[in-house]
Amino acid sequence: MYLLCHKLLAILTKITQIKMGVFIALIKRRNSTFVSMALQKNVKIKNRKARFEYEVIDTYSAGIVLAGTEIKAIREGKASIAESFCEFHNRELFVINMTVQEYSHATHFNHNPKSERKLLLNRSELKKLEKEVKNSGLTIIPLLLYTNDNGFAKMQIALCKGKKEYDKRDSIKDRENKRDLSRIKKAFNN
Repeated sequence: MYLLCHKLLAILTKITQIKMGVFIALIKRRNSTFVSMALQKNVKIKNRKARFEYEVIDTYSAGIVLAGTEIKAIREGKASIAESFCEFHNRELFVINMTVQEYSHATHFNHNPKSERKLLLNRSELKKLEKEVKNSGLTIIPLLLYTNDNGFAKMQIALCKGKKEYDKRDSIKDRENKRDLSRIKKAFNN
């Protein structure tokens, strides 16, 4: 591709006397707009089952340590936190089982899709979470993966307690009652 561009550039400079810098700038501009159109500005990837299967006690916003191809894949929306959870290793919090698909424009330096990723929290928050997880048997579940205004990837995590089967049935019943009530209100207003 590079040799083809140089041959084409040599032909064009001979024929039309175009300066090399202008032609290369046009090629770079076209390639950058092509790549930037595929990236989303604000990404919000939700864990939809989390609020159904767990009772949320407390939520935190944490940063994530990512490689270059990982953040690019997340900005394309190619990530999943559906089956993920968080664990402590040496007083550091890691998200396990989070899937970030490989970046499409990367070379052989691409990342591992299912690797552990470190979460960034304050030391006091980490101590509090570790104490709660060890003593009371609670778990930490990712609720939302998003990018902030500065383009950094953040994850909203929650300290959760697992629901029993009857709790899940109650939440389904409440959801159906709200849906029926909204239908009645809509029919009454029309």
